[in-house]
Amino acid sequence: MMAEESVAADVRAALSKAGTIREVRMFGGIGFLFNGNMVSAVSKRGILLRVGKDRYSAALTRPGVRPMEMRGRMIEGYVYVDPSIMTEAAIEAWLRDALAFVQTLPPKDVAPKLIKKGKRT
Repeated sequence: MMAEESVAADVRAALSKAGTIREVRMFGGIGFLFNGNMVSAVSKRGILLRVGKDRYSAALTRPGVRPMEMRGRMIEGYVYVDPSIMTEAAIEAWLRDALAFVQTLPPKDVAPKLIKKGKRT
């Protein structure tokens, strides 16, 4: 089993108590969504967590945490955590915090959107 698959299994187990979690391919790995909103993703870059803008600065002060960067731009509210320094309990704690934030968001329609003549319907 590759390292990412092992970490994904830990994330899957930790989120199993949260209700319906949907898994999708994203960010070069596996994303975990609750009500259509991303909670976490696992890839070779680490564990991506959606902590929200209010908890973002505090999250960055913790060991092994770095900001999510996309095309040279920091994405506020999302952090990567190095899985090699995380215990099972730490993974569960991070995911509990990320899920608590995502549960405050409105559900997203997960059905594919139809595009007709350049407009979404």
